[in-house]
Amino acid sequence: MDKYFQDYTVALVSELKAISPPSYVPPDDGAKPKTEMVLARSLVSNTRGYIERVVAQINGTYENGWYDGCAVMIRRLLETLIVEVFENYKIATKIQNPNGDFYYLSDLISCTLSETSWNLSRNSRQSMRKLKTVGDLSAHSRRYNAHKSDIDNIIPDLRVVVQELLYLAGLK
Repeated sequence: MDKYFQDYTVALVSELKAISPPSYVPPDDGAKPKTEMVLARSLVSNTRGYIERVVAQINGTYENGWYDGCAVMIRRLLETLIVEVFENYKIATKIQNPNGDFYYLSDLISCTLSETSWNLSRNSRQSMRKLKTVGDLSAHSRRYNAHKSDIDNIIPDLRVVVQELLYLAGLK
């Protein structure tokens, strides 16, 4: 490649970057989803910023067809809300190891289901493990890829669990 062509290419790329609309680059804190196809924003509004951003990512990954990412974010939301509940009841040490690290999700769910400080609905009790399973497959199984139907099948379960955990966490 001759020097002139190389210089011309570099100059062209620089010019294109300069005139490209900023909307092509997502903002530093992430793009906002256009839809609320999985969870309504109103469900988590005025809770915690990090919870609101996770829900935005759940909706955004779903609307873009990134179903493994959506499942992993659902798993993350479940973990976060369980921790919030235990912290609200001031019993977070029940879900921590001696080093102060929180347990893995399977143990968090077991502790949540066996805790006597609250009474979870039958639907939430049954749904937590379903949500975990889809999230685990997407996060840890190298041959599994989630599909739209995988997420669609757990959306009703997710909504029930999120509403109940937000209430128990004192966030709604």
